[in-house]
Amino acid sequence: MLARTATGLQVAHRAVPDRVIWDTIAEGNFLTAEIATADIREFGTPEGSFEVTDTVSASFGQSTIETIVVDGNAAVGTGKLSDGARTIMYKLTFEAVSTSHLRFVITVDAADVNRIRLVAGSVADEPIFGFGQQLTYFNQKGFVLPILVQEHGVGRGQSVITEIIDHLANRGGGTPFVTEAPVPHYLTSRLRSLFLENTEYSTFDMRRPDRIDIKVWSAAMTGRILYGRTPLKLIEAFTEYSGRRRVLPDWIHEGLILGTQGGTEVVRHKIDTANKAGIPLAGVWLQDWPGVRVTATGRQLWWNWQLDESYYPGWKQLVTDLESQGARMLTYINPFLSTEEGHNSLYTEALAKGNLVRKADGTPFLNRNTTFSAALVDLSNPEARTWIKGVMKTEMIEKAGASGWMNDFGEALPFDGKLHDGDDPMIWHNRYAEEWARVAREAIEEAGRGDDIVFFDRSGFTQSPGAATLVWLGDQIQNWSEYDGIKTAVVGMLSGGISGASLIHSDTGGYSAFKLDVAGREIPIIARTPELMMRWTELNAFTAVLRTHEGLVPAISAQFDSSPELLAHTARFARVYKGLAAYRKRHVAAAAAHGYPLTRHLFLHYPDDRNTYGLRYQYLLGPDLMIAPVVDKGARSVEVYWPDGAAWVDLGTGADAGRAGE
Repeated sequence: MLARTATGLQVAHRAVPDRVIWDTIAEGNFLTAEIATADIREFGTPEGSFEVTDTVSASFGQSTIETIVVDGNAAVGTGKLSDGARTIMYKLTFEAVSTSHLRFVITVDAADVNRIRLVAGSVADEPIFGFGQQLTYFNQKGFVLPILVQEHGVGRGQSVITEIIDHLANRGGGTPFVTEAPVPHYLTSRLRSLFLENTEYSTFDMRRPDRIDIKVWSAAMTGRILYGRTPLKLIEAFTEYSGRRRVLPDWIHEGLILGTQGGTEVVRHKIDTANKAGIPLAGVWLQDWPGVRVTATGRQLWWNWQLDESYYPGWKQLVTDLESQGARMLTYINPFLSTEEGHNSLYTEALAKGNLVRKADGTPFLNRNTTFSAALVDLSNPEARTWIKGVMKTEMIEKAGASGWMNDFGEALPFDGKLHDGDDPMIWHNRYAEEWARVAREAIEEAGRGDDIVFFDRSGFTQSPGAATLVWLGDQIQNWSEYDGIKTAVVGMLSGGISGASLIHSDTGGYSAFKLDVAGREIPIIARTPELMMRWTELNAFTAVLRTHEGLVPAISAQFDSSPELLAHTARFARVYKGLAAYRKRHVAAAAAHGYPLTRHLFLHYPDDRNTYGLRYQYLLGPDLMIAPVVDKGARSVEVYWPDGAAWVDLGTGADAGRAGE
């Protein structure tokens, strides 16, 4: 139901006509059209962060509503926009495309307009959730968010660390509001929900208490207003559009996915250590399967996606031996290709076929990563998609025997790049992350392994949930911070779940570590301690997947086998993870059927309890298990909030754990 009021427009659902699910602000001027020029600069090490400066030369913001015509399931409003000297016409179309989706399209009759701003109403006490995998804050009220797929940075606002990284890594420190997987979608405490269909860059400005100012870098804005009686129903409605994760295969629930590396002999020793410690293994993840190079940052991979059998002799037997104990082999890939002589066979082939993103002069675009550069596969080119899928099917699935892989990167498509058939990078930049997941999904399905192989992406956008099989939260620092440490592994998981990413996990122990080399010795500056490793293991045992990562500098970081205590702790929580398999599978099925997140913020089940809105580090696994991980250094207990209407029993002891108000 669309209604025109004295101050603007309101939308309600005929099932609950008294509840407004979208409205314009009271003071009018809800719509603005702009003429602007963007300056977009890529930076960071690796490159993949962006600075966007928009210079507005004309703003048509004096809006009027002239007519509203209703025709069946559609309503079309027209009006005028003026900057004082020039007046243009706009059209705002609403169409009910399902019982829970009201699609809207905003266009103007001026060919030079290239920005649209829509201001939706809000109220001061209305927390706003979602926007994809936001890592620091769960409630975004009071902030402005850039909806742009990019490297999330190192430090992300944490004092000192961010400043150092900005200095050493070409401003690669990031902020609390950048992420590899943003989504132009929100859900509020008043059960109001909206998302954009646009893939172009957009911003959501929530700094003023009475509004949500939405701006998209396009001549047209397209989106949907959602209706649902509960938060979970609104997520279900959103995932009708975004798509939903498929059910995880049974094997992944069998225990730990052990992240290790170093060649056949080292890996076999690690597997033997895990087996002797009683650690149930679901798989072994070897990111260095194509061989390694040593850079100033640490040990990095040759991005030539073919097995290095000199580094991993006896690979096939290793895969067979893993299978004999019920475990799988997982590997690694990203959309870049090594250009260095001796490790560039795929780059040479892709270059000859015209499968690479190019610069304006036609030469390959090269993305800088630490001390080397690499070419980027052009996923807008159908032939390039077929080619990279062939690499996945032949080199990874057939030859390497992989049952899964890390599907890394996807954030760095340049805005000044030249794409196949002249496609617009402004439209393709965010979409690239979706398509990187989609080509992997198509590859496993074409190989006849669609239900069996699991790949995990860090980049994503609106429709990634229907393509990726799993998500991980990128490269957290090995520390305790709320900006880029263990705390972000909780917030990103819960925030992403609002926006369709129902199955999320993180690198156990974090990834980024830093050292000084002094007289041949590695002096740790930031590196995970045994305590942090233990706490992160506990956390990840109650998520979709329990997977370790040796980290950027393994030698200075605590590992699962660094001590008898760490081995025993890993074994205990790998068994906990495996023991929850039946419960977890039930709610993974709910994620596939309805889009419900496996790990859920309490708001989703207790929307009327305002005390839940500010929680960041407490969550539900499915509807029934309350998880309160320890995420502070030295802590031996945590405060837990018990919502109204439930009694809780300690999972380990069976004792009464707490009730509302305790």
